[in-house]
Amino acid sequence: MFTLSSIRARQSRFLNTVHAAVATRTKSTVKGFVSSPEPRTIGSFARGRQLLAGNYLFAGTLINAPGHSIWQVVAPDAGYAAELHGFAWLDDLAAVGDARARSAAQDWLWGWIDLFGKGRGPGWSPDLTGRRLIRWINHALFVLRGQESDQSRAFYRSLEQQTQFLSRRWRAAAPGLARFEALVGLIYAGLALEGQEALADPAIKALARECNLQIDAQGGLPTRNPEELLSVFTLLTWAAAALSDAGRGCPKEHLAAIARIAPTLRSLRHTDGGLARFHGGGRGLEGWLDHALAASKVKGTQPGGLAMGYARLSAGRTSIVIDAAPPPNGRASHNAHASTLAFELTSGRRPLVVNCGSGASFGLDWRRAGRATPSHSTLCLGGYSSARLADPDPSTGHEALIAGPRHVPVEISQKPDGTQFQGGHDGYLASHGLTHARTLDLTLDGRGLAGEDMLLALEESDKRRFDAALDAGKLKGLRFDIRFHLHPDVDATLDLGGAAVSMALKSGEIWVFRHDGTHNLTLEPGAYLETTRLKPRAAQQIVLSGTAFTYANRVRWSLSKAQETAIAVRDLSIDEPHPEED
Repeated sequence: MFTLSSIRARQSRFLNTVHAAVATRTKSTVKGFVSSPEPRTIGSFARGRQLLAGNYLFAGTLINAPGHSIWQVVAPDAGYAAELHGFAWLDDLAAVGDARARSAAQDWLWGWIDLFGKGRGPGWSPDLTGRRLIRWINHALFVLRGQESDQSRAFYRSLEQQTQFLSRRWRAAAPGLARFEALVGLIYAGLALEGQEALADPAIKALARECNLQIDAQGGLPTRNPEELLSVFTLLTWAAAALSDAGRGCPKEHLAAIARIAPTLRSLRHTDGGLARFHGGGRGLEGWLDHALAASKVKGTQPGGLAMGYARLSAGRTSIVIDAAPPPNGRASHNAHASTLAFELTSGRRPLVVNCGSGASFGLDWRRAGRATPSHSTLCLGGYSSARLADPDPSTGHEALIAGPRHVPVEISQKPDGTQFQGGHDGYLASHGLTHARTLDLTLDGRGLAGEDMLLALEESDKRRFDAALDAGKLKGLRFDIRFHLHPDVDATLDLGGAAVSMALKSGEIWVFRHDGTHNLTLEPGAYLETTRLKPRAAQQIVLSGTAFTYANRVRWSLSKAQETAIAVRDLSIDEPHPEED
């Protein structure tokens, strides 16, 4: 069965193939760079060493093939192939930087030219071409060293052909990160390659338009994915630096977008330097966020209120980030999660309360599980998520998030003893007649968090809907669970005869979870999902369970540092590398 979206996808792939063929048959005129490019991308030394050992980990799948080129392995899925053809792994080889790493980079780069340089393969899409051009130009000095003139000519010829393709096809990239990658790649190439300057001007103007269209007044993206926002921010700072190096001015819309995004990213940054993990985003590579913020030269934080729909509470060594807005909808919701009013808490360098994260790299079942409300640190009513997944799109497999909260009132206020967050959402109104309200109070010293979750039937129509839900359940009440997912490094045990949970962090800090004693407290297995791992990590979760019988239901709980925990902890221990890095 062909749908409009599937027809468009097939048409786009066909046009990519046509334009790739045309671009690779044009006569080459580029002989070199206008100026020596300066590398700006950051790679992982450990990941580079793994690549040299023949351990090819991409998109959650590890293929062990020592002695074989990455082009000799069969990509198990489209995500794996995309990471190969995007060449971000070139950053990792450059991070190693020795002769062996250079040799591998050269073999694999010219291997791509031999196998796919004539317009064949999955790498000829606008976003992957943009990503690839940035890496080739960034690391040109690294890969060209010691190469013969014939190889250099092949390198510049391929760069020119990919640039020509991108100049014709960047508009086909999906709005958002994909289009930013395509345009920045085109700007990079237009500014760097001899005779291609004319291609840069339209891309510079188009990028300025995209900044206005995609970056809102809060400095956020429609997807509300923090890691994606960091990717876009990094691309914009790279493009601005490239324009400056070329003696070109940067459009005011471009600079204004950088100025809007930087304070938002600071609000989404935990005290350990990682990003809050919401709506399909991860923590970001170690040091990536700090490096990007420093490169932007934009100071300051959000003046108040929400940042891309997230609230931040911070005091002492403690940071809390809360999903405090409706989830994305439409195209922007393809990776979105049902996480309204979920929070994460980090103490110093150690995450304590987390969300499970994106399971996209572990298969469809984990992807769906990671998007559900029970995978987040918030209240889940009757096993239902606060938003649900639509049927998959036949052509792309994308599952949009639908029927989620639309009304999410929020108030953040300063109290004499700390900061208070109050929020609510109507995600369970249609199904159960109940509104979820959450209050979080963080003390001035950051040593204590007091929480209150309520389920309320506010209007007469809501009460009738609640009564109907009770009747359908034979008056047994509506079960709810409040979950607190713990980071895998947290060592948690039930304490005080099952009335509390003690949590030890690797820093030596001890935190204690307590509740009002009127509900059931359990410590259950959980999972922590990271795209850099081969499988989900085992973790624990605190679950506070109860049953709603009335129009007003309240649960009180608290997280606090044990009295013997020092105000300042010298957290000098080094995290052990995970098995994929051994």
